[in-house]
Amino acid sequence: MKKLLMGVAVLFIGATANAQLFYAQGGLNLANITKTNDGQTEKNNMLASFNAGFMGRFGLSKTVDLESGLLLTGHGSKAETYFNGGADYVKSTFNPLYVELPLNLVVTVPLEKSSGIFFNAGPYVAIGIGGKSKTNSKFGPLTSSSSSSIKFSNDDPFTSQQDDAAYDKLKRFDYGLNLGGGFKMDNLILKVNYGFGLAKINSTESNNTANDKNKYRTLSFSVGIPLSK
Repeated sequence: MKKLLMGVAVLFIGATANAQLFYAQGGLNLANITKTNDGQTEKNNMLASFNAGFMGRFGLSKTVDLESGLLLTGHGSKAETYFNGGADYVKSTFNPLYVELPLNLVVTVPLEKSSGIFFNAGPYVAIGIGGKSKTNSKFGPLTSSSSSSIKFSNDDPFTSQQDDAAYDKLKRFDYGLNLGGGFKMDNLILKVNYGFGLAKINSTESNNTANDKNKYRTLSFSVGIPLSK
């Protein structure tokens, strides 16, 4: 685990060493997972989490640029299953934390002075490092609740085969695509982003492309504070 994090840190340093714009980022994540074959998140509730870290842009041109960085970001969902007309239920909340390395192509439409509207898209890779899972259930007069730390497996990131798949045992590696945009001013960057996870996070199926179940979907609203220009 330490070697993985060191490797990510080295990639981050290499990716941002020559950044022309370096900024701190923080914001709100609205996280969910897909439940249907075509990638919908039906009957799941969004989970509020966060994103925080540092990003850098390389200054290729005023209109087209590359952006990368390192983010601590929360994923997960609130999954609820009801029985007997809603009288009985199982409610599970899981909030895993990942260290994410994105690489975005950024296209900017300049406005007055140094401000502009931008659009970004690109891939990301992520490593799970922690988080919590909670379960509450009710069957007749019996109720129970439990909480546990999320345990990550070290499976091949391009398959989903793992034993004892559950909300408190997830695949350590995630990867996917980011799509977003925002508004850049002299001293502030406002961003919105949607993350499309491509790795199945807790399924025992062996093929990520068989359907789109059990993949992260995360809507993020973030604020960036430039630390250099």
